[in-house]
Amino acid sequence: MRMRPALVTLGAVLAIASCASEPEREWMKVNERYTVEQFRRDHAECSRKGKLDEACMHARGWVDVKRPAEKPSPLPERPPGRY
Repeated sequence: MRMRPALVTLGAVLAIASCASEPEREWMKVNERYTVEQFRRDHAECSRKGKLDEACMHARGWVDVKRPAEKPSPLPERPPGRY
């Protein structure tokens, strides 16, 4: 019975650690057609020990697509009468 709390704790730690991984990026080639197989090949060849070498991907013509974290706030309205 003493093993159960330890296993639950270990499971919780592993679950939290898996959430802390680096977010996935999206990649594309600008003004060039490519296939999924080409992307997978380049991604595999640029990965070392489970970590992607971004410089390698850029050297092969891939560009990382960055999503904005949040929408920019709209410009403030001008006060009436001041132009």
